[in-house]
Amino acid sequence: MKILVFNAGSSSLKFGVFDMAIEDCRVMKGEFENFKDSGCTLHYRVGGEQSETRQRHEKPATIEEAIRHVPALLQEFGYEHFNAIGHRVAHGGGEFEEATLIDDDTVRYIESCTPLAPLHNPANLNAIAVSRALWPTLPQVAVFDTAFHHTIPARAYTYAVPKEWRDTGLRRYGFHGTSHKYIALRIAKELSCPVTDLQIISCHLGNGASVCAVNRGFSIDTSMGMTPLEGLVMGTRSGDVDPGMFAYLGRECGLEVQAIENRLYKDSGLKALAGTHDMREIEQKAADGDEDAQLAINVYAYRARKYIGAYAAAMGGLDVIAFTGGIGENSASMRRRICDKFEFLGLHLDDDNNQTVSLKGFEAPQVQTFDSRIKVIVTQTCEQYMIAQETRHLLSQRNIISAQKSWHIPVAVSARHMHLSQKDVEKLFGKGHQLTHLRDLIQTEGWATEERVEVVGPKGSLKNVRILGPARERTQIEVSKTDTFTLGIEAPIRPSGKLDNTPVVKLRGSTGEIETNGLIIAARHIHMSPEDAIRMGLKDGDYVDVRLGAGGRGTVFTNTLIRVKEGYVTEMHIDTDEANAAGIEVKTSGELVKNETRQDVDIIARKNMELDGKNNDTVT
Repeated sequence: MKILVFNAGSSSLKFGVFDMAIEDCRVMKGEFENFKDSGCTLHYRVGGEQSETRQRHEKPATIEEAIRHVPALLQEFGYEHFNAIGHRVAHGGGEFEEATLIDDDTVRYIESCTPLAPLHNPANLNAIAVSRALWPTLPQVAVFDTAFHHTIPARAYTYAVPKEWRDTGLRRYGFHGTSHKYIALRIAKELSCPVTDLQIISCHLGNGASVCAVNRGFSIDTSMGMTPLEGLVMGTRSGDVDPGMFAYLGRECGLEVQAIENRLYKDSGLKALAGTHDMREIEQKAADGDEDAQLAINVYAYRARKYIGAYAAAMGGLDVIAFTGGIGENSASMRRRICDKFEFLGLHLDDDNNQTVSLKGFEAPQVQTFDSRIKVIVTQTCEQYMIAQETRHLLSQRNIISAQKSWHIPVAVSARHMHLSQKDVEKLFGKGHQLTHLRDLIQTEGWATEERVEVVGPKGSLKNVRILGPARERTQIEVSKTDTFTLGIEAPIRPSGKLDNTPVVKLRGSTGEIETNGLIIAARHIHMSPEDAIRMGLKDGDYVDVRLGAGGRGTVFTNTLIRVKEGYVTEMHIDTDEANAAGIEVKTSGELVKNETRQDVDIIARKNMELDGKNNDTVT
């Protein structure tokens, strides 16, 4: 499959041609910039990532003219035929959680999101309109900067403002999602580790800048908010400011809201602090003694450090800090300034490695010392590559689903329960005690026991919590989000067995009590037999969306993990909160509505994964 990708900005047009059948798949890369009445500059590379980058003058004086010039340029280099076109779109609002085929309804919705991204969505829409006119018969796909961040929980995306404001769509959305997603996957590949085992802070530092907390493969927070204005100091954007400044500037300077907003977007950030948005110039001016440039560098680094520290705390741990973007990739001194204050976390930068970073393709060098607990990795972002991947995936998925029947999967409600280690069994019920079999479960490797335990938290307790056998290597307690409020403790959403950095609770049995970690909200998942996985075109580690429930309370559960193992009976497990949201009491069936295979996520099969469980005759 050959895919043409457009990334249209307010002042430049980037494009790429991807042959998805070969390893070095970006066979052409181009960028038009410096538009003037006399034309523009084209930077281009033909023949793969290691080819030489060249530049030349071209006639187009606007981005629209540049898009119309692309077919002739591609023909010049022998790239005339494509299977699809992918477009980067900045803001997808609350509607688009994934890439989507472009039609008139899609265009109208993107237009409705323009107030949320006034500098970006109009340029994206312009590229879409011209592209649809030039290639009317080709499928065209919109890939949204905001989509990766739809996994951010409500506590992170909600602004504490009146409800009627929030009802209009006022919330944090986040941007650079395509970049942060690529970085997380690239880091996992570099470390030969499942992305679901990693806690990554991705730092996209360029003219636009954002930081993202990627917790075990999912975005849980990011520095940009409702618009790309919130967060870090950027080239010409202010980043975080006190919203009270709008009233103050209105009173003191007579400025209208629109004028203030324009200046926050176009005349703030590094440009306001140092007179230029180019970090290379700022660093040179700072070295020459310019105090404004020195202040700009310190403000930029401080804001980045503050977000990194906050996100390390939000995730409850940190494995990797990744740098990308023009500044993140090229400024060794900025990487040093940002990392210097994290020695208390066990991060130690290697100066020689940091100073000698050279990125020509998909390299991802590590620049920490050998004894650093946290890894620091620098890599180029490949947003166009991710757009091509998302486009290919969507079209492949549509071809599969259109040719097959709808898949319906049994769904069972999993109540709170726990799995105990043998050591903890004996502490709670007496030395030498063995769990007593009460009844079998649908997943045959697990069974319900007669024993019950009280789970005690800082605020309250959960009595008579079922134990599932057999005993495991580690104790794991699975509760719902509502249960965590009863206990007065926050628990992470995790796949079974992922128990590092989980909160500690007290367990009371018939003869003793213990304190142990291992409290989680179980990530929704589907146990699946190998035969059904083959029939549905799925594999262990895939993520799918499932529609369940009927009437006004029906809902779609996204990011549902597929767990394939010999002996499993195909069944989806949700907790009681999720069941209430969908209007389900005990059991129902769900329709597989999307094969959401997370592209390139190398989730290594858990050969030693043991079964979870629940009462109501299911194992989770």
